[in-house]
Amino acid sequence: MSRAPKYVPTPREQSFLDTVENPRYDRQIINGLDAFFEDRAPEDMAGFYSKDEIAELMSLRGTERDVEDRMPVKITRHYFELAKNSKALQRLVKASADETLNLQGSEDPGYQMDYSPVEGLLHKYEMGLMYVISTCSAHCRFCYREELISRKEIERLDGTVSKKGLSQIGEVTDYVRAHNADVFANGGVHPESGREKLREILLSGGDAMALPNSKIAAWLSALAEAGVESIRLGTKEMAFYPDRFDEAFLSMLDRFHETYPEVGFRLMVHFNHPDEFLEKGPDGQYIENPNGTLKWIPATKRAMDAVVSRGWLQVENQAPIIKGVNDDPDALRIMQRALYRVGVGNHYFFCGRDIVAYRAFNVPIETAWSILNESQKGLSGVETHARLSITHYKGKTEVVAVTDEPIPGLAGTENGVLIFKILRNAADAPDRGKVCIVGRNPDAVWFDDYEDRVIFDEAGLYDYTRVEKVVEPVPVMIGSPGGS
Repeated sequence: MSRAPKYVPTPREQSFLDTVENPRYDRQIINGLDAFFEDRAPEDMAGFYSKDEIAELMSLRGTERDVEDRMPVKITRHYFELAKNSKALQRLVKASADETLNLQGSEDPGYQMDYSPVEGLLHKYEMGLMYVISTCSAHCRFCYREELISRKEIERLDGTVSKKGLSQIGEVTDYVRAHNADVFANGGVHPESGREKLREILLSGGDAMALPNSKIAAWLSALAEAGVESIRLGTKEMAFYPDRFDEAFLSMLDRFHETYPEVGFRLMVHFNHPDEFLEKGPDGQYIENPNGTLKWIPATKRAMDAVVSRGWLQVENQAPIIKGVNDDPDALRIMQRALYRVGVGNHYFFCGRDIVAYRAFNVPIETAWSILNESQKGLSGVETHARLSITHYKGKTEVVAVTDEPIPGLAGTENGVLIFKILRNAADAPDRGKVCIVGRNPDAVWFDDYEDRVIFDEAGLYDYTRVEKVVEPVPVMIGSPGGS
């Protein structure tokens, strides 16, 4: 099979790329459990796992319950310093034998690959999402992309089985141009999918900030040249290694904005718990500023101030509600208030996904709703923009309400109901806004736990069948730049 021609930047792209600096970053990462098993971890980090924890994890090595086969272990020095005094953060990055007690779950959550027109690109909604890297500075044990991080074999819609691949610049930009050309020629909507212009792209993975500046810059400029109107960059690096937001990276963003001022930029950060960014005293309590607000960890505050001060970009936080990490209304209230105060929007909170071993991490759906609802009491209207979302195969679905009282005369509502509403739907979003009402099940952690309690389902959540083909054909571009 012939290789696609090398992607060739335009003169404007190349002029921008020539200015990018690539410093080396010393994250002091411990990668894998062997350093703890073999007493090779730095002396002050050696006690992160107890002897009993190490013995139990070692006993699972090489079995079907090997925790590193499910999800690789990784931690930065910065995050260790935070986690050693935080049970919540330890739960986030420390491997546990409990993870693999129940390996139920999907290796392609949400059937994402049904909507992958070219390798490494998902085009399910009105925007596109790209896998640009398959790792992060540290690894969350509940990671929604565990199948990508752990390089698992995934069955595709056509029946073939292979690991998820990463995006290539030429293939993605060819697809964007081809899709948008078809949309323009058809009066503003695509003739097959009904979608409008592909105007927004999310750089994800893995964590895009684990890439060097030159790779990030290459994606930003290539997407801008392809006509993308807004670019998102998804990252947890603000928590794992805030020093990554240094002058070299910020200068690269500034020069990108100077070169492509018409292209919007959104930084999607991922804080799960206030212990990731708020400073604690010797008593374990958050330190207050003179006016009563809470003091940030200096390195994280420097990084956040640097990005927020650039008024041409937006910063939003989103996070799942995870058992033992942030299933605490007080922690979520503190986090929402503290983030909004420095200029970070509260975007989504998520119920857990149906990843492999999800029952070790997912909070019951009704409990998650109650936690978020309780956390937003006492917050101002602008601080409470976050909604609770759970990703059905049809798309992002909001948990709108949970009631305590029965609906008189309606069977199945004796203990109250839960209301789902579709927020984002594939292609031209025909089911957006439609609802599903189910009888309550306080133990439900996924949609299938309500299958016997469906009362009303105009959304079709419980009548779902997989798509029969990728929504749009893969474009074949002649004479344009090829793969990177």
